[in-house]
Amino acid sequence: MTDRQRKALRIVGWTLLGLFILAGIGAGIAYSKRESLLQVALDRAIRKAKRDYNLDVRIGSAAFTGFSSLAFTNVSVVPAERDTLARIRKTEISVRFWPLILGKVSLAGLSLENGLVQVIRRDSLTNIDFLIRRQRDSTKTTSSRRADLSDVAENLIDNLLSKIPDDLNVQNLEFRVQDNKDTISLLTQTALIDDEDVSSTLLLNGGQATWHVTGTADPGDREYDLALYADNKPLELPYIEKKFNLKLQADTLRAELRDVDRSGGEFRMEGIGSVRNLRLNHPAIARTDVVVAKAAMDANLFVGENYVGIDSSSTLYLGEVSAHPFVKYTLSPNKVYELQLHTGALDAQALFNSFPQGLFESLEGMKVAGKLKYDLAFQLDASLPDSVKFNSSLTPDNFRILKMGQTDFTAINKPFVYTPYEKGKPVRDIVVGPENPDFTPLNAISRDLRNAVLTSEDYNFFTHKGFNEKAFRVSIATNFKEKSFKRGASTVSMQLVKNAFLNRNKTLSRKVEEILIVWLIENERLIPKERMYEVYLNIIEWGRNIYGINEAARYYFAKSPSDLSLGESIFLAFVIPSPKRALNWFNPDGTLQSRNVRGYFRIIGRIMARRGLTEPDSGAYGFYGVRLREGLRREVAPPDSLFQSDSLMTEPDDGSDFNNFLRDLFNGNRDDQRNEPDRPTVQPERGNSGDPVAAPTDTVKTRRQLRQERRERKRRERELRDQTQQESEGS
Repeated sequence: MTDRQRKALRIVGWTLLGLFILAGIGAGIAYSKRESLLQVALDRAIRKAKRDYNLDVRIGSAAFTGFSSLAFTNVSVVPAERDTLARIRKTEISVRFWPLILGKVSLAGLSLENGLVQVIRRDSLTNIDFLIRRQRDSTKTTSSRRADLSDVAENLIDNLLSKIPDDLNVQNLEFRVQDNKDTISLLTQTALIDDEDVSSTLLLNGGQATWHVTGTADPGDREYDLALYADNKPLELPYIEKKFNLKLQADTLRAELRDVDRSGGEFRMEGIGSVRNLRLNHPAIARTDVVVAKAAMDANLFVGENYVGIDSSSTLYLGEVSAHPFVKYTLSPNKVYELQLHTGALDAQALFNSFPQGLFESLEGMKVAGKLKYDLAFQLDASLPDSVKFNSSLTPDNFRILKMGQTDFTAINKPFVYTPYEKGKPVRDIVVGPENPDFTPLNAISRDLRNAVLTSEDYNFFTHKGFNEKAFRVSIATNFKEKSFKRGASTVSMQLVKNAFLNRNKTLSRKVEEILIVWLIENERLIPKERMYEVYLNIIEWGRNIYGINEAARYYFAKSPSDLSLGESIFLAFVIPSPKRALNWFNPDGTLQSRNVRGYFRIIGRIMARRGLTEPDSGAYGFYGVRLREGLRREVAPPDSLFQSDSLMTEPDDGSDFNNFLRDLFNGNRDDQRNEPDRPTVQPERGNSGDPVAAPTDTVKTRRQLRQERRERKRRERELRDQTQQESEGS
């Protein structure tokens, strides 16, 4: 080493020593004046809270209790002209030294005694309105450039996790939520983190239940494994059942956070969530309690610059089976929704055993063999909804049914009794078989009627296996564009299953059960297609208390099903979606209203002609030859008066937003209204003998209802034109 190098090292050494001495002197001065500096910092924070949030923050006393620990007494936070948000009698905090050097506040310890944090809603006002206003104002002042979601997520999680201390000791901290007259109180009697062990006891609503949190927490490495359970009873919040009519219970909830990382421009989190004995009950979900014995998800979450999602490496566990989900939501430049779900080859019996108890009642007890594999792929670009991608397949491998469950789906291969329901009450028993004089074999029904109904309802019925994926895609695109359920995708198979096996339960589970039953019937060929169509035509509703084609043909036209003309057949196909409104389409002289129905006749007729089911017609395919039987014409309103109302247009409102949403799901689209006996309707009137009266007198319609009918008519015509175009493209 040369003299010049030695001299340079001495200069650097003395410089560093000088800086260290100066830093020590500064730290000593700061330490000696730390109480006054603390007071200055607190005064500044209190003024900022008042200025930015209009909060009145008061602190009884504040003092250092160690090098990096502070103690506070009698702290209160009160929003202006609102109820107290927080009140703490005594608390002491300590921060980690090295993160503090880097400008981050990270808690090393926290002790608290006798605190209250509450959210109170009085009418439309709450004591956290200041947060909502602040968020609203911040959106106005930020630049047009969208924030990087991965940065937002990382900052949020960092701030949250950094506030969890290595050592925690909380005594009597109450969290309270008051929604007008309803109150939820959760009193933390104790909450401890000691050498990574977590234990906590919480009292719900003053002792209504005792909850416990146990597990481990390593805030330094950001690893947590926590379980929540109750003493001698399940976890539940009575407020939820009272507010939403939703029973929600669980024996144990568990959450584990394994890793938080930033990689390749994405923020990622890995963890596991699980539940034991989850119980649900809501009129819109299922008829009885739904019990999920065990379910879990090993989730890998990712957040990018403009998207969030669940990675396909995640695993969803339900009972004895598992699946791999993929979910992604892209916000910009266009909103894109993506969903995938894939399973390996699952043991079929294990899959059926894993169905939640009470969810699919007709399948309970079913014994099967073989394997099943399920794949779902869905993608929707909000800017191009018509390009939606939807593929769903349940692939069998040596699958077979060994024993039927609660319902024998092959029963309709023989004569059986069908009971339609309205408002949950039986209308009458209908024998579907030769002993009923109104039963009509398929070959005794007019070919025009058979072809017209299939053309309108399900033109590929005899070739598909119960589902029409193209119709599903069109339904998804239409409903997305309309922002409501305007169009369904029910096939004749689905309508038959709904009416024959599931007519009493109008629930979300019924929709899924309907799909499963259709798959079983079609895949296992339990019922021949011809028999399915024969039963369908003999049980669907064609008017007020008019069930089956024989009753319909006699009621409207005084004919037998074999004698129905092309025009009469197209009309009967036309009224299937809304059978109780059938008489509204006639004039008092028995002719059809041309402005309402003629377009439908032409579209259906052209489709039938193109498929070789009838001769081409330059007119309207029998429209002008349809005549309502003379005895019914007195039920038709004169043309210059308001049409008669249909009770199907109105339904009781129970006040539940969730119920209203589900009602839209089940009733808001054309397909799901098709001949569903349990939908809300007026009970059929009965004569002195007790027999149902065929057509009760209607009341007068309002102008608003007339406008709704015109819009509905135009929408139906558009759908038929779309169907015609789709068939042309597919041919």
